[in-house]
Amino acid sequence: MRLLILEDEMPTAALIRQYAARYGLPTHDVHEVRSVARALTWFADNEPPALIFSDIELLDGNVFGLYEQVTVRCPIIFITAYDQFLLPAFQANGIAYLLKPFDYEQFASTLAKYERLQTSFGPTPTGPPDPAPALSAAVLAQLSAALQPAPAPRYRQRLTVRQPNNGFYLLPIDEVAYLQADEGLVFAVDQAGARHPLTGTLGEWEQQLDPARFFRLNRSELLHLAAVARVEPYFSGRLAVRLRAGSTLLSSAASTPALRRWLES
Repeated sequence: MRLLILEDEMPTAALIRQYAARYGLPTHDVHEVRSVARALTWFADNEPPALIFSDIELLDGNVFGLYEQVTVRCPIIFITAYDQFLLPAFQANGIAYLLKPFDYEQFASTLAKYERLQTSFGPTPTGPPDPAPALSAAVLAQLSAALQPAPAPRYRQRLTVRQPNNGFYLLPIDEVAYLQADEGLVFAVDQAGARHPLTGTLGEWEQQLDPARFFRLNRSELLHLAAVARVEPYFSGRLAVRLRAGSTLLSSAASTPALRRWLES
């Protein structure tokens, strides 16, 4: 039984060998490859394996670039450090996976799944290669898309300020010093001290504003970093935040440690 290990971390490759032997797989014909380029050469020069243990990221790139170029008709067990968001893609196509770091029990459970599904895989063909890869273009696209980093959150760049006649105007974020909840209403206070009424709660606005720029100072105020002139100690473990426009806000005692980290980050 020929095994192929596509893994760029030598300790992980050695662990796969060790666990495979412990499980009882024949290990006299095991091959290790650490890059996409070397894997292309390996597939060109060798008979196909019966089973592949495949990492996702190899030394020179994503392994799906390999599977787009090589016809793979044997089962693949993916060895990945990526989180469970990949699980639906694997399950939808009957592909087993191991999430790093893994132990022997997890390895054995994955191989048991492989053995249960082996009849659906069928024997590895020995004739001329099929031009259509066993991992279809749709599957590769699904897995590759799952590996893309999540898009950066889109935060509000302007606030919608309501007016008495049911109209509204837009207040740019850069002009806001802080948001303040007052008697059930939320106001955006600008750098000149003018108050602009907003719809929604302070918590809802907190979710829409960039946390690198806005900090929940206390239960009723959301501070804009650009408005801060200096910060001074205050009573009871709180901080006094002096704003460029001249006013002063106070942190809650509970928020003071996080405020210090936020200001220094």
